[in-house]
Amino acid sequence: MARFRLAGYCAVAGVLLLSAPVASLADPLVLTSPNFTDGGKLPVKHAGALKTNPNCVGENVSPAFAWNDPPEGTKSFAFVVYDPDGGRGLGVYHWVAYGIAPDRRSFAEGDVGQPSDKFVGGKNTAGLNFYLGPCPPPNTGQHHYNFSLIATDLEPNALPPGLTRDELVEKLKGHAKGVGTIVGLFGR
Repeated sequence: MARFRLAGYCAVAGVLLLSAPVASLADPLVLTSPNFTDGGKLPVKHAGALKTNPNCVGENVSPAFAWNDPPEGTKSFAFVVYDPDGGRGLGVYHWVAYGIAPDRRSFAEGDVGQPSDKFVGGKNTAGLNFYLGPCPPPNTGQHHYNFSLIATDLEPNALPPGLTRDELVEKLKGHAKGVGTIVGLFGR
């Protein structure tokens, strides 16, 4: 079911990948987390912790992530966390990051819940340049949080800080080499 809910986001990823050489798609990029399984529930500690938002009931501890070797020619990674169920159906971006070094293969738990030199921070829906965990309103069902790692052929310093998700997608056209996605569920 989680994969079905990803249709819109996967369509965007598919558009990005259309310009990638076919050979780069031979070995898919696989993203995993020891904190939740694909399609499994996110622990409460990974939910957001904004004092100004009563729907944020967690500790804003970012999950740990690991990934396999990227497609050949990868020079950096981008990472986007998207809730297609949030924003009353318009979607909410919880983390937009890029400029992640090509030799990095993981983030430890808590690594991206604040600005860091491990990534260039874009702007999430709340205007923050770091991970903001789930903050769904009560009684809105399980939200599907899509954690997507994108391999790119852009140098880590190629893009300026502060890009929104839409601006990032525009800059990645013709530069995406592969994507790995894992979905976590959270609701109240």
